[in-house]
Parts: sequence; C-alpha cells; structure tokens
Amino acid sequence: MSARKDAVDAIIDQWAAVRPDLDTRAMEVFGRIYRLSRTMGDRVEKVYAPYGISRGEFDVLATLRRAGEPYTLSPRLLSSTLMLTTGGMTGRLDKLERAALVRRSPDPHDRRGLQVTLTEKGLAVIDEAVAAGLAAQTQALSPLDDEQAGQLADLLRKLLAGTQESEH
Repeated sequence: MSARKDAVDAIIDQWAAVRPDLDTRAMEVFGRIYRLSRTMGDRVEKVYAPYGISRGEFDVLATLRRAGEPYTLSPRLLSSTLMLTTGGMTGRLDKLERAALVRRSPDPHDRRGLQVTLTEKGLAVIDEAVAAGLAAQTQALSPLDDEQAGQLADLLRKLLAGTQESEH
C-alpha cells in the first residue's frame, strides 16, 4: 500500500513534467528529510518553551547532563561538541546563567580556564524537557511500528555515515 501523496510528490511530478530525464530519487529522500527536520525542530521548540529554553539552550543543558555527575564541562568542550563558535556558546551560556540553569566557575586545574556546571534547577529543567521532547518525537513516530522505526533509524545511520565519509 502506497502512502498518500505529499508536497514532495507534487514537486517531483512538476520536475517530471518539465525534465523527465532527471532522476529525482535523491530529491524525494532529502526533500522529505529536510521537511521532517524543520517540522520536528519547530515541534520540539514549542515543547521546550514552557521550560524557558530554546533548542540551542536545550543542547547545552543536555550535553552537560549526558556528561554525568558532576555535570561539568569546559566551554571549549561544549563548543566543539555542539559545533558552535566560542561567541555563539558565550551567548547561550550567558542566557542559561541568567536563568540560574548553569554556573560558570574557575577551572581548578587550569588558572586560565572556566568550567560550566548544571545547577540543581538546570538538572530539573533538562530532565523534564528531555522527557517532554522524547514524548513529542515518539508521538511523531507513531505512524511506524517498532520494526519500521528501527529500519528507518538503521537506514538513516547508514546514509549519514556515507555522507560524512564523502566529506573527507
């Protein structure tokens, strides 16, 4: 059984009418990945809003949380993990610190360095926000059964690995 037509199908049909010589399979795949990414990005942004955080700030808090106790990393490590400039990271940390979700303090092992630590409030916020975000993502996967969701995850992992290999 074929899924019903979507906006990407309409674009593909238009290309087929004017350029039937084109193989548009990649456009079908990446057009849907792009639209899915935007849709889910907007959805989780709304889920995180009641916690007073954006997706970018969620990423910082989640990175600290995943680091394990004492939930502390250097700004440099946070920047590299999140692929952010130091200026971009400073802006996020400023906002999170004003909201009392993180604390910056001198690094006891490096006089010139800083460390960023989740506060108790930050830990509570990230634990609630990650659960809410996962609930929204799980709900979005509901058209797929467990086997299909696993297959999709495997296929996307393979595709991502292939695109990253071709960059080097």
